[in-house]
Amino acid sequence: MNLPRPALESLRLFIALWPDAHTRQALTALQADQRWPTSARPTAAPDLHVTLHFLGQVPQNRLAPLLSALPDLSLTLDLSFDQLEVWPNQVATLTLSSMPDALAGLHDTIGHSLRQLGLPPDPRPYRPHVTLARKAQGLQSVMTRPLEWHSQGYVLALSDRGYHVLQHYG
Repeated sequence: MNLPRPALESLRLFIALWPDAHTRQALTALQADQRWPTSARPTAAPDLHVTLHFLGQVPQNRLAPLLSALPDLSLTLDLSFDQLEVWPNQVATLTLSSMPDALAGLHDTIGHSLRQLGLPPDPRPYRPHVTLARKAQGLQSVMTRPLEWHSQGYVLALSDRGYHVLQHYG
């Protein structure tokens, strides 16, 4: 494991589905096809992901127990992102029109592991999405077909001047 900066007292962590090269390429092509307003700040290609759980600031001494407590599940998720919308906070997101049972189950299983560690998951309802851009009010979206995302695992990631995968699971 390679942390970008040594001696961090706490780490800004999240658990996510991380795209493979093919999915990342499809995401960046979808981004490029959009008619973005001049104010838009597209998400950098290496940072595109689907958050499962945002943990926020976690003390560095909790990292080792977290790494070993997360379930290393054998799973396959086939997701079809079929809606592009701009939320009231001006974030352009790629979303699912319906939540697959397998994704809801993965979210719940990881949430249970987090609660066992005393790391309470976000209490808001889970809305799986890919953040394509910020300050995107006025986007004229172009989406001709759903974006298919095939995933065989998830990651624990660090947010520190970009996103860094700390551990793959599955």
